[in-house]
Amino acid sequence: MNASAQHEFHSTTEKIYQQLECDVLVIGSGAGGLSTAVTAAVQGLDVVVAEKATVFGGTTAVSGGWLWIPNTPHAQRAGQAEPIERPKQYLKNVLGDKYDEARIHQYLTKAPEMVDFFEKSSAVQFNASALVPDFFDIEGSRVGWRSIVAAPFDGRELGENLHLLKPAIPETTVWGMGIASGADMKHFINTFRAVSSFFYATKRVLRHFIDLLFRHRSTQIVNGNALVARLLKSALDQKVRLLPSHAAQQLIYENGRVVGAIFKTPQGLIRILAKHGVVLATGGFPHDETRKQQLFEHVALGTPHFSAAPETNTGDGLKLAEAVGAEVDKTLAWSGAWAPVSLIPRLDGTLGRFPHLVERGKPGLIAVLKNGKRFTNEGESYPLFIKDLFRHTAKGDLARCWLICDHKFIRRYGLGAVKPFPISMQPWIENGYLKQAYSLQELAQQCGLDAVQFKDTVTHYNIHAQQGQDPDFQRGSTPYQKAQGDADHQPNPCVAPIEKGPFYAVEIVPGSLGTFAGLVTDDDARVLDQQHHLPITGLYAVGNDMNSIMGGQYPSGGITLGPAMTFGYIAANHLVKQARLSKSTAKQKK
Repeated sequence: MNASAQHEFHSTTEKIYQQLECDVLVIGSGAGGLSTAVTAAVQGLDVVVAEKATVFGGTTAVSGGWLWIPNTPHAQRAGQAEPIERPKQYLKNVLGDKYDEARIHQYLTKAPEMVDFFEKSSAVQFNASALVPDFFDIEGSRVGWRSIVAAPFDGRELGENLHLLKPAIPETTVWGMGIASGADMKHFINTFRAVSSFFYATKRVLRHFIDLLFRHRSTQIVNGNALVARLLKSALDQKVRLLPSHAAQQLIYENGRVVGAIFKTPQGLIRILAKHGVVLATGGFPHDETRKQQLFEHVALGTPHFSAAPETNTGDGLKLAEAVGAEVDKTLAWSGAWAPVSLIPRLDGTLGRFPHLVERGKPGLIAVLKNGKRFTNEGESYPLFIKDLFRHTAKGDLARCWLICDHKFIRRYGLGAVKPFPISMQPWIENGYLKQAYSLQELAQQCGLDAVQFKDTVTHYNIHAQQGQDPDFQRGSTPYQKAQGDADHQPNPCVAPIEKGPFYAVEIVPGSLGTFAGLVTDDDARVLDQQHHLPITGLYAVGNDMNSIMGGQYPSGGITLGPAMTFGYIAANHLVKQARLSKSTAKQKK
């Protein structure tokens, strides 16, 4: 521990009002933290989860809930197992010189084991899916459909503990009801096009309003919210102690090991001692302005960054670990999980952040810069969209663009926080989030675009879109793009003209779903010191506090939650092993 941390520890000990003890202390409650807690608790350890926010779930609770895991038990049962070398080769091609054989092998070996453990030993269940192919179609690689998603969860199973679950981002829901990708979303899109979809959507909405009446929130829980709900149910079943409103202030470092932490609570400071280890899972640094200045080039150049991750994720875990000698990797090509985001004016004066992950791939939408020109394949993955935005932003300019569509598109698919028909668009027009105009020239004026070039761009795009073609960016040419499109629209599920007004636009700013740069760890998720790269005894990091095994790249959907849960499982098993060894040693001494 450095001198300043030691001094702070001594100064705060006088103010401690309570002390707790446990076997394992987990700081943070996303998928990484909760998977660690459940795995350790199932195997008999006494676990405490301390969460800074008043609710549990972190970034996971507002995510899509996808995990990238080749060779899951689902794939094996379906006869779709593949040699481990196939996903390894894919990752080698995407990660380049950041490919770490030891950690990737550990991940690909342990991830299917983790899925099997949770499905057999907890309330966590997954659905296999053919909805999300890998992002890159690279020669020499086999594009896989390797992502699984948390199964929907009935919130009534949490009983009186439902209030502990962090809700989804309000603007990504329909009146507070989450919509899952795949069949669920398709039914809502087709509500007034198919009788079966109408009855499906009506049933979902009616139950939702009953939930609001009696429980004040939806119990039809999907996506990442379902993953957290299932992990919370599992933690409660295993008697894990869940402590909300506990903000970690510092680690307790004694005799060469981390033995606990001090937390600030509404009642005062509390010390929690952990017999076998402390696990950092605080969600990375998406709202740490200082570290973003250091690691996000666009922020250093003057473009603000707007992450969709919870605002409580301010890099606490990284700071705590650095104070006892750990190191944050500063060498990644990209330190954040980039995503296009729009800013939503809220009634309380704050700005909501909507991540645009779905509608960009649908037919009848383009993205343009202020010069009125397209700059990217709109249906590509969300990180590539933002990388192209950075690449085409002139030096000295703010990185900004606009998503453009017509009335037919927005009423069928929605646009950002604006929902499809029959939900009214008027509130979004009135608060300025959605721009509406009856001509392209008028829309250009509202958005500050080059009107002449913008009209030429749309005209040129429409000529080819009539035949389902996009010669400029080859939209609809990869499995991922096709999956993001609309299979019912032909000849190209990703391309349609923008023809009849009124026309609409939403401004896009650089954002993220979380961060990649994190604490340097070993294959067991133990945090390493910066001097000798040896484990700091008693300290682990998982989730976005752990440096991404993907080396700052984004190979597919689920490459954050997959490693988060897997290394949480790995860390917990290492802790269990240490606990059993300690118990055995104590018996021998007797």
